[in-house]
Amino acid sequence: MDQFALTLINGLSWGMTVFLTAAGLSLVFGILHVLNFSHGGFLMIGAYLSYAIGARLQADSLWSFLGTAVVCAAAVGVLGAVVERVVFRRLRAVSEAYSLIATYALLILCQGVVKLIWGIDFLSVPPPEALGGALSLGDVIVPTFVVCVIVCGVVVFLAMDVILHRTGIGKRVQSVAVDPWMASLLGINVQAVFAWTVVCGFALAGLAGGLLSINQSLSPAMGSALIIQAFGALIVGGLGNIRGAFIASVLLGLVTSFGDRFVPDVPGLFFFVSLAAILLIRPQGLMRGLR
Repeated sequence: MDQFALTLINGLSWGMTVFLTAAGLSLVFGILHVLNFSHGGFLMIGAYLSYAIGARLQADSLWSFLGTAVVCAAAVGVLGAVVERVVFRRLRAVSEAYSLIATYALLILCQGVVKLIWGIDFLSVPPPEALGGALSLGDVIVPTFVVCVIVCGVVVFLAMDVILHRTGIGKRVQSVAVDPWMASLLGINVQAVFAWTVVCGFALAGLAGGLLSINQSLSPAMGSALIIQAFGALIVGGLGNIRGAFIASVLLGLVTSFGDRFVPDVPGLFFFVSLAAILLIRPQGLMRGLR
């Protein structure tokens, strides 16, 4: 029973890791219909910024860690504003194939910048003292940072869900996602919605990088590894659907965790098996569109 509970918690933690990676990706695709391959690269930059800030400040509290993650989100969001103006604004007038090539080129650029500044060696961010211990949940001992990742993932999902479905801004965003031309006739600044969507998507990538830096080995390949699983959740949940991405992330995280328990020699096997099975049964994903 203890092993079952621990596997369940690890599955939830991995699911939230995937969702934090996929959140900004899903938001950008839901509005702009662009599969942003560079998302993993900017998440990686957020993680390396967290490493750099932590090394400079030598802060060791939970609030300093969360504050660093917010700073990473803001910094990557600023980069997102530049990328939107230089790259994404031009991609809306071309085919999706060009978008894939352009964003993949951005990913390679991000990896090159990281190699130039931090090198190719693996780096790690030590968790703050508050997250370095473990919690006792009955007879199960759970690392504190695992609980932190789960809580952060749920908070990010709830915040996005409330903003998109219960605020005027969210209604404008959804109307632009459905029909940009009609939204413009109704007086909505479509260009501003597009721009802020990209900025928010990149900020979410930076936030994910800052939050996940304590349980990931930092390397130039970090973004590519995470983005594969995020795309899986995005496809299973329904392209551009935040709720679908959350449900799919949790589902795939649990399947991966329990699958790795029974087949430890092939880690991650059940992630791709379940991904293929779900798409065979429901090719359009669990949900559709920005909901």
